[in-house]
Amino acid sequence: MAHSGARVMVTALTDTYLKPLAEGMRVAGYPILAMTADATDTDDWQRTVDAALSEWGHIDVLINNLGDSIRKPGTPISDDEYRFVLDINLTEAFKGCRAVGPHMIERGRGRVINISGFAARKGSPESLVYSTAKAGLARLTQTLALEWAPYGITVNCIAPGIFPDPETGDPQQIARSRENARETVPLGRVGELQEVGFLALYLASDASSYMTGETLYIDGGLSHS
Repeated sequence: MAHSGARVMVTALTDTYLKPLAEGMRVAGYPILAMTADATDTDDWQRTVDAALSEWGHIDVLINNLGDSIRKPGTPISDDEYRFVLDINLTEAFKGCRAVGPHMIERGRGRVINISGFAARKGSPESLVYSTAKAGLARLTQTLALEWAPYGITVNCIAPGIFPDPETGDPQQIARSRENARETVPLGRVGELQEVGFLALYLASDASSYMTGETLYIDGGLSHS
C-alpha cells in the first residue's frame, strides 16, 4: 500500500513487530502512523480512528487483518477459548467496521477489506471455532456491503490459504509447509505474502469500484480440493 502512495496506519497489540516495521518504513521514506491497540476493545478502536483523523483528516481504506486459533476438537473447548478465537477472528472486524463506518458514511466513500481464510469455505478437524468465525466474517462482509452500498462504500473479503512469514515464522515449520504444499495444494506451493498484498491493493483501488460483498479465495485451489 505504502509503495503505491498510501499513507498507512498500522496497529498491533504490542510493539514487538510494530516498532521495527514502522522504523523500516520511515527509513524507506514512507509516511506511517503506528500505535499499539487491542483490536477487540471498543475504546482502543475509537482511539485509533481519532488518531488517524487527527493526522490525516480522513480514512479511505480499512483493512481488518487479525487472526489466531486454538487447535483442538470442538467439545473440549472452554468458554474462554471459544470467546478468544471468536473475538480475535470476527469480533475485532465488527468493531473496526463499527468504529470507521460512520466516518466513511459521512464522506460518502470508502473501502473495507476483511482478511478471512480458506476455512470460511472449508471446515477441518480441530478448527471448529476458527472455521465458524471465518465463515461469519464472510457473512459480515456481505451484509455490510449491502447496508453501505448506498453510501459509496465497498466491503470485500480476502481468504488466504497457506502463507508462511519468513520474518516471524519458525524456519523448520515453514520448510514443512512448503514440502506439504507440494502434495496438498493444487498449485503445488505455498503463497507469497506479496500476493495477498497485490489483491488488497486491487480491492483498495478504483479498479474494484464495482465489486462489493465478495470473498476472494487466494489459496492455490486448496479450498476446492
